[in-house]
This record gives sequence, C-alpha cells and structure tokens, in this order.
Amino acid sequence: MTLNQLYQKKHELWLKILFSSFAIQNQEIKSELYDMAGIEFRHLKWLSNKMAEEGVEYDYEKDQIDINKDTNFEILAFLRDEISSLQKEYDKNDKLFFRMSTDEEYFLVKLKEFLSKSTNDAKVGAFDRKRVYKGKKLSKTSTDALTIFLFEESYKEYELILIYAYMQNYTGDISLYNVYQDLIDESMYHLKCFGNMQADMGILSIPRTIIKSLYKREDIKQFFEDGIDEEKAAKEECIKLSKAVQDEELSKFFDFINYQENYHMELMLKAIKVL
Repeated sequence: MTLNQLYQKKHELWLKILFSSFAIQNQEIKSELYDMAGIEFRHLKWLSNKMAEEGVEYDYEKDQIDINKDTNFEILAFLRDEISSLQKEYDKNDKLFFRMSTDEEYFLVKLKEFLSKSTNDAKVGAFDRKRVYKGKKLSKTSTDALTIFLFEESYKEYELILIYAYMQNYTGDISLYNVYQDLIDESMYHLKCFGNMQADMGILSIPRTIIKSLYKREDIKQFFEDGIDEEKAAKEECIKLSKAVQDEELSKFFDFINYQENYHMELMLKAIKVL
C-alpha cells in the first residue's frame, strides 16, 4: 500500500471512529471512541508531515463510508474489523507506523472489552430520521431549519478542519501555524456539537468528499478574506435559528456558537496580517 493509499485509509478510519462516537449514546463508549478519533487525527497529522518531508502529495479523497448500524455492538464490531484490517498495512520497522500500530492495538483491546459486556449493547437511533431533538416539541419550521443548519454546518466544520490542517502542514510561519491550530480545535469542537445533535435527531451522516481546489490553493490570504464573509453569514444563521427554534436551551446554544464565530474572525484577521 502506497503512502497515498494509507493516508486515505487513515482518513476514512478517523471518520468512522469519530462519527461512531456521535452515534452511540453510552457515555463511556462515546467518550472512549472520541478520544480514539482524536489520536487517529494526530496520526493523520504526523503522516501528512512525513509525506510533505518526502515530497509526496496527498489529498482528501475517500471511498463511500457506511456506519449505518442498528446497535452499539454492530458499530463496535465494525470498528474492530476496520482497525484490524489496517493493522496489516503498517511497516512496524518505521517508528511512526509502529506508534500507529501500538495505539490501535490498544483500541482493539478497548473494543473487545466493550463487546464482552452485554449491558453495553443498545439500539442506535442516530440514523432513524425521527427528527426530534431531545424530545423537544419544535414546530415543523423550526425542525426543518435546524435540520438544514446541522447538515450544512457539520460539513462546513469538517471541510475547515481539513483545509486548515493542509495549510498548517505547508506553512513555515509559527504565527500562522498557531492560528491554524486554534481554528482546527474550534472547528473540531463545533463538529462534535453538531454531530451529536444530528445523532440525537436521527440524521447523522458522513460528510461528502472535499474537492481539491478548496485546500490545494495558493491564494491563502483570499481564502481567509472569504472566510470572514462566511463567518459573518454563519453568525446570521445562528441568530436566525436562535430566534426561530423558540426553545431556551437551543437558543442559548446558538448564541454561544454565534459569539465564538466573532473570535474566529479575529483569528482570520491575524492570519491575514501575517500573510
């Protein structure tokens, strides 16, 4: 397997574990899977560093990913099989791949442990299309608005995570590197929020593939200038949703996201000044 092929498989595995963490309601399993996904994302970062150093191009292409399962055990068994399959592709003599392998060997131990306890199994409602959030009785208009928002914003956050990660990998400026890291961390948190909300509503889905022109670009300053306009638009959507949902908890959440977008724009302005 080439480095490019391995990168794609690692990208897919990160998504499989991450979105499985959103799908499962058991808090112990959910937390463990989310941590595993965080480590897989770190693997991706280190692998992209290695490829950049060796002059090997990489991209964010991925195959169709289906994590639509009916029970916790079906999801956990699926992840176990996916990790076990990828384990065969590592060159254990390479220190990076040895690290990846030993991390995932521990993941397999945890998955086996979860699967050994029948009390850990439960129905998964993340894909049932019920479109009800935490039992709240939202109007059809509010439900539709929330549904569209979650689909659009979860894709946007996934897209931004990968764009910032790509740009971070090829920058030699420490100030830009730090800005990229802050933006990755913020988008990762938002993706977690929106992914869990999608799962609660039964509309969880893996984001579509990102086109190369979005991250393989030279006009990075223009990207940030456009990004500020997009953040302003996202703020407006949060304000509209906050007013439309007619639910105090959700309104406060969208206000919270709205205020965070303010600082995202400050980070982008900082990047523009450096550029």
